[in-house]
Amino acid sequence: MQPFVTHTGIVASLDRANVDTDQIIPKQFLKRIERTGFGQYLFFDWRFLADGSLNSQFELNHPKMNGASILLARRNFGCGSSREHAPWSLADYGFRVIIAPSFADIFFSNCFQNGILPIRLPEEDIAELFQRASRDQPYRLSASLETCLLTDDAGFSRSIEIEPFRRKCMLEGLDHIGLSLRQSKSILEWETAHGLADSKAV
Repeated sequence: MQPFVTHTGIVASLDRANVDTDQIIPKQFLKRIERTGFGQYLFFDWRFLADGSLNSQFELNHPKMNGASILLARRNFGCGSSREHAPWSLADYGFRVIIAPSFADIFFSNCFQNGILPIRLPEEDIAELFQRASRDQPYRLSASLETCLLTDDAGFSRSIEIEPFRRKCMLEGLDHIGLSLRQSKSILEWETAHGLADSKAV
């Protein structure tokens, strides 16, 4: 997993609440088991019209949001089923930060396992960010896990609240698998002592 230290990017503002995982990545695209290749299907039913062309009315299709890597949304983002394909598709599309007043619990945890930083802010801060992002020019924010601050270049600054263990894992680019691999020597020693180790591995 790619470490997360500081990220600066264009903000895509999705002014919708209760965006569920079936809207993030519709069920017909869940047949693949790889983590990559899902970005093209992100928000598929909103991004595209029935004939396959881009829906010009959908927020993320606005030209000023081209290349956006920070997603701004309303409350209860990522609700619905627990499919991990949702953060896979967001990460594959290019998002590294998602900002909302609240997230569904499982989606929130899955973000950390896929290199996405979910940031919870009060409703009034979210409203201010939507206002700043509504201007004609692309709006940029910076999120730093070194300073635990979310800032722009026009005076906005808020603390990022993150548990110390999750912060450490993000800074070092560690998901559950990466954490386990750090203990591979100890795991192998335990397995060997209990007759469980693969003879080839030993």
